[in-house]
Amino acid sequence: MPVVRACRAMRLARAAWYRPPPDPLVRDRLVIDALLAQVAVSPRWGFWKLYDRLHNLGYPWNPKRVYRVYCALRLNRPRRTKRRVLRRPRVPLVAEPMLNRTWALDFMHDSLYDGRVFRTLNVLDQGNREALAIEVGTSLPSRRVIALLETLVAIHGAPTALRLDNGPEFIALRLADWAEQHGITLDFIQPGKPAQNAFIERFNQTYRAEVLDVNVFASLVDVRRITSDWLRRYNTERPHESLGGVPPLTFLPRPTSAWESTYALST
Repeated sequence: MPVVRACRAMRLARAAWYRPPPDPLVRDRLVIDALLAQVAVSPRWGFWKLYDRLHNLGYPWNPKRVYRVYCALRLNRPRRTKRRVLRRPRVPLVAEPMLNRTWALDFMHDSLYDGRVFRTLNVLDQGNREALAIEVGTSLPSRRVIALLETLVAIHGAPTALRLDNGPEFIALRLADWAEQHGITLDFIQPGKPAQNAFIERFNQTYRAEVLDVNVFASLVDVRRITSDWLRRYNTERPHESLGGVPPLTFLPRPTSAWESTYALST
């Protein structure tokens, strides 16, 4: 559209089209000088203290204009706040040779060949070091954690407690409500103390060394297929040093139908 028709349609003078925009440094020079002068005297003052000071000195600018210049000068630095660390009582790491006494949960992450990141949710029974399941997905929010636990509870029965870290998926209210409904205790480790969940951490090291680091995955289907086959061998064939050189299901077997259902479900 020609400039003449555009200006006529917007009811603007043609001079407004050709007039160069004002230089913001020239337009706001007085505000900039006044702000910098006050900051030089009181560098720790925030915006409202500076604005009140300028208002008391008789400057007529409104807060919006002063705040726009204040932000343009990058004076609105974020305040440093101390991160709140959760306080958790230390729960002893006890692994009695009993099934479904305590299940340990933890997340891991890796990437496919094309660079996409995926996560795994690992569930371990501390009684016989059996890996109950490894859930694979690009996103594993609390609802998927609960769905996996619902499946495992239907197969093996409910555990007495779950041993968890303080990740957002584990401290979600949805998981707390589900655990309360099933009479399951949530044993959170202390922040920054992964050794308090040592059994699942040791399992994660083995899973990474024998599966994640030695395979190139093209898709999540490959991850699930290879993980399912390794999971079966880990529980039924791979000797476990802390169990006297026998696999977990040889050390403390489950009903045959239960673990067969687990592997059939994972495939």
